[in-house]
Amino acid sequence: MKKAGFYILLMLTTWFMTSPVMAKKNKYDRGIVMKTFIPKGQWMVGATFSYNEHVDQNFEFLSVLKDINSEGYSFKVTPLVSYFIADNISIGGRFTYSRSFTKIDNISLDLGDDLSFEVKDYNGESNTYTGSFFVRTYLNLGDSKRFGLFNEARLAYGYSAGTSSTGTGTDLSGMYQLKHNLNLSVAPGITCFVNDFTAVEASIGVAGLNFNWYDQKKDQVYTGKRTASSANFKINLLSIDLGIVFYL
Repeated sequence: MKKAGFYILLMLTTWFMTSPVMAKKNKYDRGIVMKTFIPKGQWMVGATFSYNEHVDQNFEFLSVLKDINSEGYSFKVTPLVSYFIADNISIGGRFTYSRSFTKIDNISLDLGDDLSFEVKDYNGESNTYTGSFFVRTYLNLGDSKRFGLFNEARLAYGYSAGTSSTGTGTDLSGMYQLKHNLNLSVAPGITCFVNDFTAVEASIGVAGLNFNWYDQKKDQVYTGKRTASSANFKINLLSIDLGIVFYL
């Protein structure tokens, strides 16, 4: 009986300490005050753009890659638009088009007498189209109306078509590849207002789920398929996005 009474008393004490009344009494005020950084009803439009190009003539890299003769380029443009359905909360979409081209006349890999080879007459290009839907929430830094943080949840689908070929004349061999991509990711960032209607921002992907499907056809005869998936929960420095946006 003494043990039963002790357990009943313990259960009553636990219930009382975790009840809403006690939780409200013991609530700790951290002094965080949510302020309106961007008001409801505003539109945000903007774009990001990147381009790079390279030309190599008899270039050598780390004494391993030698006699590099190649050229290529890649660029990407991403317009976006969103609407603020509530203070500091917006929903929107973006479209991305990217293109890359690479031509290798010659490249030699030298890892010693027993392991060396070279690549000649390679051409490759690809075009990628990606559409995404996102939800973004903002948080102002202290009392500042110029600097703020945001977090963006993205759902994106991409389609890519690419071709590659090696050799010349009767030794020519070509590959055609289709790629489908589905991506769910989270990207925090920072924004800075230049004036009342213009801001520059930067974001970086830190977590995501990625699914890829590949279909290949070689020389219009041989076919191949591949599927791949990955989960990423770390900072990806290659996914940094820089851009300028306008608030209307």
